[in-house]
Amino acid sequence: MAQDPALRPNTTPDPTHRSRWRPLRLLQASMDADIARIYAERQIDGLKPNYVRELLRLHALGPMTITELAESVGYTHSALSQKVAAMRAAGWVRTVAGEDARTKKVALTERAGAVVGRLAAEWRATEAALAELEAEIPYPLTQVVTDIERALERRSFHDRIAEKLAADPAWD
Repeated sequence: MAQDPALRPNTTPDPTHRSRWRPLRLLQASMDADIARIYAERQIDGLKPNYVRELLRLHALGPMTITELAESVGYTHSALSQKVAAMRAAGWVRTVAGEDARTKKVALTERAGAVVGRLAAEWRATEAALAELEAEIPYPLTQVVTDIERALERRSFHDRIAEKLAADPAWD
């Protein structure tokens, strides 16, 4: 009796064993974990490092709509809406009435207001630590990002991937 082709083991090698992105993602996750550890040491519970920019922006500029906050930090409305929902659930932000009945603004909670000065200090310390790290390595990450952005201006990532896919028979 012939075996169903969908149940046969795959003989194609798994391409996910090779990843150029993984080391960068793991490095960033490790550094974020160290920042989270700093918060835990100061009993700032439930704060994720990726919330801090928005909290500092709200502190500096006051309540904003999700659209305004998204534009100010360079996120899409959808992505920031999800993040704000998580921040609200964690007790860092709340929504308040906007200028008219149709709009709502995101504002800091008292809990966030009580730690925002420490968060600004952590941001400055993190930026200084990153500058120190970059001074220790021969090719700073900020330069890598700039160089990649310039290369992508010459030819987009989309176009580079599409070209590789056009040459791969498995894509058809």
